[in-house]
Amino acid sequence: MEHATPAAFLLAFATALLGAKLLGELVERIGQPAVLGELLAGVILGSSVLGWVPLSEGLLLLAEIGVVLLLFEVGLETDLTELLKVGGPALAVAVLGMVLPFAGGYLLSMAAGLPPVTRIFVGAALTATSIGITARVLTELKMLDTREGRIVLGAAVVDDVLGLVVLAVVSQIAAGGAVGAVSIVKASALALGFCVVAIVVGMPLSRRLIRVVSRANARGFLVAASVCFALLMAVAAKKAGSAEIVGAFACGLILARTNRRHDIDEALKPVVDIFAPIFFVSVGAQVDVRLLNPFEASNRGALLLALGLTVVGFAGKFLAGFVAGHGVRHAFVGAGMVPRGEVGLVFAAVGRTSGALAPSVFAAVIVTVMATTFLAPPLLKAFRPKLRPTAG
Repeated sequence: MEHATPAAFLLAFATALLGAKLLGELVERIGQPAVLGELLAGVILGSSVLGWVPLSEGLLLLAEIGVVLLLFEVGLETDLTELLKVGGPALAVAVLGMVLPFAGGYLLSMAAGLPPVTRIFVGAALTATSIGITARVLTELKMLDTREGRIVLGAAVVDDVLGLVVLAVVSQIAAGGAVGAVSIVKASALALGFCVVAIVVGMPLSRRLIRVVSRANARGFLVAASVCFALLMAVAAKKAGSAEIVGAFACGLILARTNRRHDIDEALKPVVDIFAPIFFVSVGAQVDVRLLNPFEASNRGALLLALGLTVVGFAGKFLAGFVAGHGVRHAFVGAGMVPRGEVGLVFAAVGRTSGALAPSVFAAVIVTVMATTFLAPPLLKAFRPKLRPTAG
């Protein structure tokens, strides 16, 4: 890791942010989600291509803040009441859409001779679904207020929550190096237990916080206090043995129950727009493009792994759409579950940081995330059913 002077750090920060926004705008203009442009900016600006954005300790700290704020925003935009009302079809799609890709990724990694912890991380990275990407495409297609749209969004929300538990589990396994039922149960209990305790204790605390903050006259006091709350919750989650993003997500769920939810959300968006792209750029910058050169014999194994992961990652999510019940376009539901997007990148980054994913395997997972995210929008358009507003 490079040590950067203040001037070099500021230059790298500005370059990363500008590159993320320019390439994000470019890919949005061709109908793809901005996160792909941000990831591509990291690949291009990183040390393996242009070398304009070296991965200094300062930049990685900004990236950590970015992912914490991103998960805080996801929690803030999730209605806990509606989350608890998710119906059977959405739950079935979510669970099967996690089990099938995980099993496929694990077995494929085992066939490739990868160690047990790596297999678990690879399988876990395939369980994610990007609710942000899917929601955006559904909105563009005017499919949010349909049965298919609601099932997809419900399943994606459940995937987000279960995905955080899975991430906490695999992070614990990577830290301890042990793979067994006891480790899995312990990590799951920590993640779920922290969320439950945080929500129960945090609800009355958040209301008092909002009442106090609402009396303040200083500009930005509300969003500053909310972000501080999220950061403290992230620290508490880490101290409790869970992942920081679990605490940030729980904080979002808590503040979403207050009467200032929309004010916080609107004030938070510009902050997330600055820090979250740095996370995606940092992930992209960790990809060594030399490992993707098919003319190098030593790279062909990683490229074959990426191809295999893309196939099993797509098939697992797509097939899950066929348990969505009667009267829906199953292929459309399945296509809506395919994109991994930012959630898959979070898994990959944690695996890379913990040492569970070697550079070649990390690159293969990133390629898989990019490929499945690119596939989703055209597939959703292709399988779009005739508009039938949901009754009730």
